[in-house]
Amino acid sequence: MAVALLLLWALCNAIRVNGEESNGQCDHKLKFNPRPHSVSIQEFGAIGDGKTLNTIAFRNAIFYLKSFADKGGAQLYVPPGQWLTGSFNLTSHLTLFLEKDAIILGSQDPSHWGIVEPLPSYGRGIELPGRRYRSLVNGYMLRDVVITGDNGTIDGQGSVWWEWFTSHSLNYTRPHLVEFVSSEYVLVSNISLLNAPAYNIHPVYCSNVHIHNISVYAPPESPYTVGIVPDSSDNICIEDCNISMGHDAIAFKSGWDEYGIAYGRPTTIAHVRRVDLRSSTGSSLAFGSEMSGGISDILVEEVHLYDSLTGIEFRTITDAFPVLEKITLQNIIGTNITIAGNFKGIEESPFTFICLSNISLSINSTSLSPWQCSYVSGFSESVFPEPCPELMNSSTSSCGILMLELQFYNIIL
Repeated sequence: MAVALLLLWALCNAIRVNGEESNGQCDHKLKFNPRPHSVSIQEFGAIGDGKTLNTIAFRNAIFYLKSFADKGGAQLYVPPGQWLTGSFNLTSHLTLFLEKDAIILGSQDPSHWGIVEPLPSYGRGIELPGRRYRSLVNGYMLRDVVITGDNGTIDGQGSVWWEWFTSHSLNYTRPHLVEFVSSEYVLVSNISLLNAPAYNIHPVYCSNVHIHNISVYAPPESPYTVGIVPDSSDNICIEDCNISMGHDAIAFKSGWDEYGIAYGRPTTIAHVRRVDLRSSTGSSLAFGSEMSGGISDILVEEVHLYDSLTGIEFRTITDAFPVLEKITLQNIIGTNITIAGNFKGIEESPFTFICLSNISLSINSTSLSPWQCSYVSGFSESVFPEPCPELMNSSTSSCGILMLELQFYNIIL
């Protein structure tokens, strides 16, 4: 598998280049009307002792609140306490509100999570063939859904899942913490997400998703845990978040191989700003490798990347010889970097028209070669350390006419 890795990388055929500026999706705030009806999870028999299983209470409460969908919607209030539960589904026109010191705990019994079919743009589970475990909090074909609170917490208690994954004891792909499928107008704000079995927030086939002011954490040793994964979705905003993960902090995806191509829905019009990102074994910002449906029009600005194996990574494989060209990386500052750039194209489909401009990277003492290049050509100007010869053409006029829809501003690595 030939993978395009980086610290600052190149992109695949999914990224389009033109002369238009990206539209900052976070400047377009989603507006939600106050919910005229509210009930507490305690009214449905839930007990917040961290031991009593409350799955039925959550399901019954949401089933009841579904009747208010045409009456302005409703709120499910979760008071302080530790509310153990298995998987449950949300409904349209609903707010799930977690009070301060309220913790929704994911059960560590896999039978409480359920099994679902693989997503059509993947054709199989990500980690194992066949089906996958259902996420803890789910939304399917919903509209106008809010998960918010006064810094309440959803804790997946993922340590058992990490052990099962590492020991190859699972029969199905691990579940996520929160997943929305084919939904629109979704807001997640003012909560903390901890210890997801795999992904924390996974909007897939969604539109108009705003993720604001959340904290996401999994320990550095947690295997392949990922923070936020916009997947074949559009009009996404991720802002004012602090994300520290075992693997990737934010990963953009759009399906796998022929399944993603056939499904044909890209991830597009996404905006990331004012976020602090840390990834112990992966990348703070990752694109792919599952992006057969395409990725375009991504704006990333005011980002602090720290203590990460890789700052920004573009991953692609040799399926159908991906085309990667006309990539511009500019105005980037990095500290304590092992590899400045790793541009390894494919002989049958080299990376071309790569432009590096105004980049300064501080390389640490473990670095043997700051740049690694093969089957790549491009231009550079004001780059330190000096890039590989294939990228040292000084004719930057070609860079000037390119406006990559994937833009990076004010990035600190």
